Amino acid sequence: QVQLVESGGGLVQVGESLRLSCVASGSISSIIAMGWYRQAPGKQRESVATITSAGSTNYGDSVKGRFTISRDNAKNTAYLQMNSLKPEDTAVYYCNLRGWSSASYVSSWGQGTQVTVSS
Repeated sequence: QVQLVESGGGLVQVGESLRLSCVASGSISSIIAMGWYRQAPGKQRESVATITSAGSTNYGDSVKGRFTISRDNAKNTAYLQMNSLKPEDTAVYYCNLRGWSSASYVSSWGQGTQVTVSS
């Protein structure tokens, strides 16, 4: 079993910043990638940013240049630094981990953390 716990969400004003954290724990043999996804009310979940074990990153078009994903491999933790926040960034942000737990492939999700950007 792999557990993910997100933190760092909250209510901010337009243009402000937030930093989300995602701590992975449990039986983790290796991590392929960690990522952040978000889901706004009435919309499908979308990919925000992902980072592989080698450090390769990928961003959604709407957040490029504003958001930065990073990882601390020793702590099994992923971060999402969100700058210049906009009202359209309002959503529940979920952390995802893809990897191996013993001999089994896993794709685990956190419980989500709410980000609200007020104008």
